[in-house]
Amino acid sequence: MTQENLWLRQIEGNPGHSQWYIDRFRTLAAQGADLDGEARMIDAMVPRGSRILDAGCGPGRLGGHLARQGHHVVGVDLDPALVAAAQEDHPGPQWLVGDLSELDLPERAFDVIVSAGNVMAFCAPSTRPEILRRFRAHLSDEGRLVVGFGAGRGYAFDDFLEDARHAGLTPDVLLSTWDLRPFVPEDDFLVAILSIG
Repeated sequence: MTQENLWLRQIEGNPGHSQWYIDRFRTLAAQGADLDGEARMIDAMVPRGSRILDAGCGPGRLGGHLARQGHHVVGVDLDPALVAAAQEDHPGPQWLVGDLSELDLPERAFDVIVSAGNVMAFCAPSTRPEILRRFRAHLSDEGRLVVGFGAGRGYAFDDFLEDARHAGLTPDVLLSTWDLRPFVPEDDFLVAILSIG
């Protein structure tokens, strides 16, 4: 794992950051906050029982919801504390500690790979093209990759789309939100749905 990764840098500067992040989402869930918007969109894209990779799964809220809807979910995150929280709070999916730039799972035919929560912006710039290549290698022929992240986080949307193109991925739909609003260049958030092309 490279120290260029912004999540790892944040943990290095604040060792309690992972626990703060876990506690934040546990508190929001206990308060009844709607934390499932991304998962509802992914669920609507595929039939029940689909194979879904939650790439950068964090404490498991997205993958946990999808598993409760009847999908086969594998979640991967480089932060062991977040993976432990996912295992505790959302039993059922397979939660793994791993670096997305080294992703090499036995299962390579996911119907959807979803990377929400600004994961791609946290990844080291030097690893982003390789992560996208590895995502492509883990998709089924008809599978789709869904990536969401905000502007101003060191990964320009045009650069992301160019990296995706070089990885053999073609944008099918570009949105500005997880609730399906169309993307325009001035938007400060991108949800890209891509397929092998």
